[in-house]
Amino acid sequence: MTKKIILLASGSGSNVENICRFFEHNADIEILGVYTNNPKAGVLNRIKDFGLEGVIFDRDSFVNGILLDEIKSLAPDLIVLAGFLWRIGVDWVETFPTKIINIHPALLPKYGGKGMYGSHVHKAVKENNEKETGITIHYVNEEYDQGDYIFQTTIALVPDDEESDIAAKIQSLEKQFFPKVIASLLLNDRNEI
Repeated sequence: MTKKIILLASGSGSNVENICRFFEHNADIEILGVYTNNPKAGVLNRIKDFGLEGVIFDRDSFVNGILLDEIKSLAPDLIVLAGFLWRIGVDWVETFPTKIINIHPALLPKYGGKGMYGSHVHKAVKENNEKETGITIHYVNEEYDQGDYIFQTTIALVPDDEESDIAAKIQSLEKQFFPKVIASLLLNDRNEI
């Protein structure tokens, strides 16, 4: 039976594109839709090559349950936050317990919480002279970056690494592992990772 996923994004969509490419020829996993809260998001252009149309939504439909009802009607097996910046409400968490996941560009619990995304995280990692960083893929609860961890992996840093170098290292980890973790969750196969 085909497993169905929904992707939510707010920005450029590099993770969404990577996920779409990974599952493009996989008959076991179908991407039902890509949703964004940003009508100017780069993700809208990236998904065209995969024959996907983006769905743009506003704050009202996100908060008042309209979007939740729409997604619930699609019965996804997994909702993937791939660079989606709004906090998920308790109504979403209760409707889809352990079915919403997020990727964070640091080793949680370090550098998590409101406002800690993208370059903000890489800047903090650099300022604190960390010797390593990494990614955390976790279930989503109603608090930023506090859901149970599914997967973490690290990458070494050197003192000469600038924020852009840290970002590139994180992107390489995201590209390598995020789709594999999604597949492992959907297919109940930890060997996928």
